[in-house]
Amino acid sequence: MSETNQNLANLETLISEVKEAQKIYANFTQEQVDRIFKRAALAANDARILLAKMACSETAMGIIEDKVIKNHFASEIIYNKYRDEKTCGIIEKDDFYGIEKVAEPIGIIAGIIPTTNPTSTAIFKTLLALKTRNAIILSPHPRAKKCTIEAAKIVLDAAVAAGAPPHIISWIAEPTLAVSQALMQHPDIKLVLATGGPGMVKAAYSSGHPSLGVGAGNTPAFVASSADVKMAVSSVMISKTFDNGTICASEQSVIVDQSIYDEFRTEFAVRGAYFVTGEETEKLRQVVLKDGHLNADIVGQSVLKIAELANIIIPPETKLLIAEIEKIGFDEPLSYEKLSPILAMYRAENFEDGTNKAAQLVEFGGRGHTSVIYIAQDDHEKIEYFEERMQTSRVLVNTPSSMGAIGDLYNFRLDPSLTLGCGSWGGNSVSGNVGVSHLLNIKTITERRENMLWFRVPPKVYFKYGCLPVALGDLKGKHRAFIVTDHPLYNLGVTNKIESVLEQLGIKFDVFYDVEPDPSLATVNRGLELMKSFNPDVIIAIGGGSPMDAAKIMWLLYEHPDIEFEGIATRFMDIRKRVYDLPPLGEKAIMVAIPTTSGTGSEVTPFAVVTDERTGAKYPLADYALTPNIAIVDPELVLHMPKSLTAFGGVDALTHALESYVSAYATEFTSGLSLKAIGLIFDYLLRAYENGAKDIKAREKVHYAATIAGMAFANAFLGALDALAEEAFDDQCTGSNPRYPLIKDMKDLYTTAYFGA
Repeated sequence: MSETNQNLANLETLISEVKEAQKIYANFTQEQVDRIFKRAALAANDARILLAKMACSETAMGIIEDKVIKNHFASEIIYNKYRDEKTCGIIEKDDFYGIEKVAEPIGIIAGIIPTTNPTSTAIFKTLLALKTRNAIILSPHPRAKKCTIEAAKIVLDAAVAAGAPPHIISWIAEPTLAVSQALMQHPDIKLVLATGGPGMVKAAYSSGHPSLGVGAGNTPAFVASSADVKMAVSSVMISKTFDNGTICASEQSVIVDQSIYDEFRTEFAVRGAYFVTGEETEKLRQVVLKDGHLNADIVGQSVLKIAELANIIIPPETKLLIAEIEKIGFDEPLSYEKLSPILAMYRAENFEDGTNKAAQLVEFGGRGHTSVIYIAQDDHEKIEYFEERMQTSRVLVNTPSSMGAIGDLYNFRLDPSLTLGCGSWGGNSVSGNVGVSHLLNIKTITERRENMLWFRVPPKVYFKYGCLPVALGDLKGKHRAFIVTDHPLYNLGVTNKIESVLEQLGIKFDVFYDVEPDPSLATVNRGLELMKSFNPDVIIAIGGGSPMDAAKIMWLLYEHPDIEFEGIATRFMDIRKRVYDLPPLGEKAIMVAIPTTSGTGSEVTPFAVVTDERTGAKYPLADYALTPNIAIVDPELVLHMPKSLTAFGGVDALTHALESYVSAYATEFTSGLSLKAIGLIFDYLLRAYENGAKDIKAREKVHYAATIAGMAFANAFLGALDALAEEAFDDQCTGSNPRYPLIKDMKDLYTTAYFGA
């Protein structure tokens, strides 16, 4: 058997062992998991120095002291972040809303480990797997296999000692490209957690399994004119030189506003940076790239080693190499990601130019990763401008990017992680810092809960024969009343009684009596202009549905002149959850509705209709904000209604009552009203029709029935007949509404619809 085949056979055995371990571990309780998580983190932290030395020795990259800090971060900071987080079983339960969320493990994770941060990444990924009851198989980089395996073994031994099943963490002992690909593509692998070069990340996303891979970084740091120069230089120096630049979020270029460029350059030099000259810059370019790609020989190397490779003589105390360049792109090797203590430096003419250069660097080689700006903390406008231009998942303000991007060091709300997602910009499936939530399946269990129901009517409804003057007494304290009605009612003197009471109360008033049947926007606007000039604190609508509709819309536009009719007229499934809802009314004026017909029920409903006379389009508006504040239902006002209007109005009210009774939204609160209205109409409508003003009781009962039916359908809504009428006549009112003589028209329409034109 060839070595490759033997390695693949070993992989099958390894996965089989890990699979059995994960089945057992998947049943562990939160308490068991947390104990294992803690012991494993402690063990990794105890070994941080040993592992750092091993990593530096094996990979010949980085700085031991800095790798110690990385290992410390991967164990202690990660443990501290997730120590109390629920990851097993029920993680959220809300009995009130009847919802429960249960965390389940994903299964076996394939963890791809890079050569730049081998031990810290291994610690990070194995701890996340343990916390989430997953198993993990690590695929080390061939140049870092010993230290990676040692880190995994330390975590595994501690986990097993704390009660975890053997093989819950495993690794490929002899990693090769073929075995790594076989691992990622294996059917028992449920997630690939990939950290590494672009090729490995691409392989992870091509594995056929869900993958969390991260994109390349090419972090620009823009230093604006208002920046604290010393703080900015110090931050960039600390970040860029940390572990010889091996963190993918480290600054690759710095862009400095020309107004502080010389000061910034001097501060860099004082702190140990070496600025390469023209010839030296060209030499540096030659070693940064190899065959069009980042030269692996410079990654994580010291400044002295890189200078030696480039044949550049530098002072022995040099900490950072800086090349002052102008170009960005394939023609400039120094504008690439360098993963070493080499920094490109650009001059910006102004803030916009600096932002543009940063955006170009991101676009060229670091889409989705990280960007940085150094600027006065209170310059919010420019900070916002910068972050809007950056297509990066992390925009850091006045923060060293190596430490800032990995989270929890310079901002405690940024999750700590050594796997930094780059979102769709970088071709990744995640844009945040990867944590335990990404390694869990969340099962949501919901109990049946039905929508909250409601019953809304005017706060005050006054009724009784002759109650109008007494009810209007509620307006005491108001100053200016605007009365809305129509010509016939005004000419009949119907508003005189209202005017008399208002005079007694010391309330000034004005009357708008131009409302026509089926009111138009032009009419509404004429009334609105008068209303604005009069500036009322109470609006009184008296009449049938049309004056009340017009008054409601004037009221709306008086209080909120920028409202959009198209938005209000949008159809809805739930009036309380509609896309476009009205702001509350009543801040400028309250509305009083007084019906003089017995049918529409508009005095207690949240509905109104207006017609755009220019287009013929009707806007049926519905929102509880349109409900009047006071309804005065005085049967004396309908005593002398004509027979035809009595009949039409009565049938209209009956239709409202019947439809609201059988409505899908009918409730115990509305059904009783519907039945009562039906009963009153059947008992008294014929008497009211035949006897008119001679039968005050019949008039009174039918009038009440219309209002009661209005209350019912204001909350239960209507059904098929109103829907048919709306489609036929673009109006929410029924065929029996006195606005239209519709019986013959309805018959013709339905006959044509059935038999064809």
